[in-house]
Amino acid sequence: MSLQSVPDRILQPLTECFSSEVAQRVVDVRLDSATQARIDELAARANDGTLTDAERSEYSEFVEYVDLLGIIKAKARLLLKQRSN
Repeated sequence: MSLQSVPDRILQPLTECFSSEVAQRVVDVRLDSATQARIDELAARANDGTLTDAERSEYSEFVEYVDLLGIIKAKARLLLKQRSN
């Protein structure tokens, strides 16, 4: 069994399909301002300990997908670096 992490094992085949152009576009992805504002609002409420159960669930889902996006973006950056060498 490989020592790769689960995200690596799942996402590697996907990111290997990226052309350099697609990889750069992935690196450049940014959340829209409304989504970022909602995440910031939920984060502040989480820090204050005032999230409702529904907000906690929403915030958890945001965190999960933002983390996933971060992993994909990191893989795209690595691919671009490898191709530039």
